[in-house]
Amino acid sequence: MPTDVLMRLAEALATGAVRVIDLSQTLQPSTPVIQLPPQFGASNPFRIEEISHYDDRGPGWYWNNIALGEHTGTHFDAPIHWVTGKDYRDGYTDTIPAGRFVAPACVIDCSKEAAADEKFLLEPAHIEAWEGKHGRIPKGAWVLMRTDWSKRTTPESFLNMKDDGPHVPGPSAAAIRFLIEQRDVNGWGVEAVGTDAGMAFGFEPAFPAHHLMHGAKKLGLASLTNLDQLPPTGAVLITPPLKIKNGSGSPLRVLALVAG
Repeated sequence: MPTDVLMRLAEALATGAVRVIDLSQTLQPSTPVIQLPPQFGASNPFRIEEISHYDDRGPGWYWNNIALGEHTGTHFDAPIHWVTGKDYRDGYTDTIPAGRFVAPACVIDCSKEAAADEKFLLEPAHIEAWEGKHGRIPKGAWVLMRTDWSKRTTPESFLNMKDDGPHVPGPSAAAIRFLIEQRDVNGWGVEAVGTDAGMAFGFEPAFPAHHLMHGAKKLGLASLTNLDQLPPTGAVLITPPLKIKNGSGSPLRVLALVAG
């Protein structure tokens, strides 16, 4: 690749011709964490503890200890996260090829549908209708489901637990199969706490965005924000997780590059 390509990108970033949009939540103790039935292990909430703050514990520096689960806040799901991806040696956060962390994004706007139906499911017909307007989803792209779910301002409304389970929009199993088998995407991303629909425990297979995507060595992004600031096509995502030895995922700061 000619070096001037990278120099033009650097200049475009400096002049604002290419903008950087932050798609990440701020991590804090109130950050919602996915809720599982009591018989399963639970992820701890985010915790932060001050070590020193320019005081007698450390007069010239400020820093903190933090503790959290790998899948807290805006986070990355590696293939090894799900049992269907357990045999991929290159499926951990420290072994996934770094080139997969930079890829184009297609944003499917389902915000109106999700506002009308909090259990809305994205189906292949919705994807094909989107492609009729914006073109075919390219191989190796991220597909992001915009629902404006990140605009829910309390943990309770964000998790949206009901008597029959979480009422949260997401993809159907057929939509995930379509993206894997017909479009060979890099991965799937959402604004909700996890990549599956809230009622996906009752799908066949259960939790298809995990079961099928990770079984096909695809990646996941959850708890994204600001998808309303991205165009349907043309953005490039930068999504490197922490390089945790044998990590199943990690919090990360997802950045999108878009034409200014």
